[in-house]
Amino acid sequence: KRTYVEYDLTVHYYCLLMSSGIWQRGEEGEGVDGFLITDIRKEVNRAAKLKCNICKKKGASIGCVAPKCKRSYHFPCGVQKECIFQFMEDFRSYCWEHKPVQKFPDKESRGTSQCTICLDLVEQLPIYTVLKSPCCKNAWFHRECLQYQALSAGIFFFRCTVCNNKDKFQKEMLRMGIHIPEKDASWELEENAYQELLQCYQHCDVKRCLCKKGRDYNEPDSKWEIKRCQCCGSRGTHLACSSMKSWEQNWECMECRSIFAKSGNYSKQKKRSLATSEKTDRTTCWLEEPSPKCPRQSRESQRNFLLQSPKIMCQNNLSPCSHLELPASNRVTMSLSPLMSNGNWSLRKKHLRKQRREVSNILKELKLQVNTKTTRLNINAENIWNSALKGFRQRNFSATNTIEIKFTNCKNRSKADTSPASKHCFFQLLMLHLQNSSLFEGSSAKNLSLDFQAVKENLYFEAGKMIAVSLVHGGPSPGFFSKTLFNCLVYGPENVKPALEDVADVDVAQTIKMIKYADSLSSLQSTIHDCYEFLAAAGCLRPITALCDKNMLVNDILIHHVIKRITSPLESFRQGLKTLGVLEKMQMHPDAFSSILCHKPERLSAGTICDLFAIHSSSDVNKVEGADFWMSYLQDVEGGESVVTLEDILFFVTGSFSIPPVGFDPEPTIKFLHIMYPVRNRLLHCLELPITKTYEQFKNKMEFTIRNTLRIERE
Repeated sequence: KRTYVEYDLTVHYYCLLMSSGIWQRGEEGEGVDGFLITDIRKEVNRAAKLKCNICKKKGASIGCVAPKCKRSYHFPCGVQKECIFQFMEDFRSYCWEHKPVQKFPDKESRGTSQCTICLDLVEQLPIYTVLKSPCCKNAWFHRECLQYQALSAGIFFFRCTVCNNKDKFQKEMLRMGIHIPEKDASWELEENAYQELLQCYQHCDVKRCLCKKGRDYNEPDSKWEIKRCQCCGSRGTHLACSSMKSWEQNWECMECRSIFAKSGNYSKQKKRSLATSEKTDRTTCWLEEPSPKCPRQSRESQRNFLLQSPKIMCQNNLSPCSHLELPASNRVTMSLSPLMSNGNWSLRKKHLRKQRREVSNILKELKLQVNTKTTRLNINAENIWNSALKGFRQRNFSATNTIEIKFTNCKNRSKADTSPASKHCFFQLLMLHLQNSSLFEGSSAKNLSLDFQAVKENLYFEAGKMIAVSLVHGGPSPGFFSKTLFNCLVYGPENVKPALEDVADVDVAQTIKMIKYADSLSSLQSTIHDCYEFLAAAGCLRPITALCDKNMLVNDILIHHVIKRITSPLESFRQGLKTLGVLEKMQMHPDAFSSILCHKPERLSAGTICDLFAIHSSSDVNKVEGADFWMSYLQDVEGGESVVTLEDILFFVTGSFSIPPVGFDPEPTIKFLHIMYPVRNRLLHCLELPITKTYEQFKNKMEFTIRNTLRIERE
């Protein structure tokens, strides 16, 4: 955003570039980057009359350039809807239907590969979030990674990370909407950017450092002078710690010696104490790809190397076997709340109620976006997913419209119901289907699964969108998210450490358990030998020479299987949850949203139902007497002294078996009138109760009406 006080004008730079009705008619120094002030004001007036096809608000200055397409939208709305903006030539914009796509040969194999920028897995699919290099056959990237690299590298240094092609690569990326600024690379502009290259490594890395002044102590021309590895220079030892008599004597670290030994270029020297690596931040794993300094090894030799290589210790200044559990790393596990681990159940329930009250207020704020315009969805209850998917993808569907549900009956369409209770029922059936669908895996607490067909059909996005719409429009919350999935959505997958219970695949879980609970080095190596192919495919191979090495291996497998494996589904799911601003609120209020996304609704109680309904009466006397009978009846129902349940009562009035996170609109009310039997109004969530002389009469009328009404509805 740029503000020009002299012109009394504030503009977004990208909005200015992409607006359809304005051109740079001035010189670079004129107006705003060549855009004349008079032209900008004309464009503001033009855009003020145009409504965004996405958010339905005025000010949509960007239009699709496709012939006969009349869609207009705001720049951020277009980004959210996956439109393409070309930052070149005349700065064209394409809507989500007419945007350019990359062409892939029909015979080209589909699968997963590694994004060469972030090194995470990327699905080889022609979707918006994934781009393919035009110059390298097997080079795939995340769109977000490419955009970050382009902004950092600038037009002079942005090129293919595999083959260094610049012209062909930049041309294709500009066509697909990557913005490449005309500037020098950020690292060229940073002062002292390469200062660390001038520093010499000075640290003793041997298993037992003998220097009393510490591993970083270096005294030249003495036995405490630090000698660096002559091959890599990234490991060191005091002369005395490795029994070296002079500084001129050659010394190699254990990693380099192992490489030489495998390549056959190492001649055995006089036996002496050798250094062992202790810093995981420098060598954390052995990748399948060999070093360019040594010839490629066979899979069998790699397997033997992994079982015989010197171990990589877990932490600085720790003995290799002092801890059986992995030490704290740069990955953190976010706790959902300070009370979630407390064994006091009453405190936990009290805390959850507080968080649910908070999230209700947040969702009510988001619900202000919903307008009175109605979108009707025709839903077949027997095929809830396909009919819901069709409804959400129809052209006139908007998350900001009021949703009306019409349940259709194939045998008798006259039985279709469009009451508010239908919407509650629809969202309940939809959340239940999602919980049991192939998009999620796990028992009660679920994570995202990897379903390639679902990725191809963009179903993860639709699932996230449906959940967001359900929360804001008065439907139930999922309540089945695992702690790990919730943290990935809120804090980002790079900041989450998964646990063994997150692994739903029985075979993978068994493999992890065998590694984790191996009680000897030989059994650990045998287990790794048996599952070598799995570890190689997961990129989790690492040297194993001590029992404590298993902890880092287990951590690598968990991160790969639970997080890296589902990178593409997770990103699609996140995009869907951005609907109506739900994901943004989740990230701002994680404790509140975890109470509804990771926990099932609290079981109804007499007190909850009593607090839910506001009592209105024409007479204070009738109100007091009726309230006493009403509360007594709720207590009888809660105590099991009735043929109906509290859920039946709630469903009788509202059409919902649970209280939605956003609450009911309008709020449920009770009226005591001189009528024969209870009467409900689901449109207003109003329950009219009879005024009786005795409690028994009141209870009998309640039992008779609710039981028979629900029986008829079920039939």
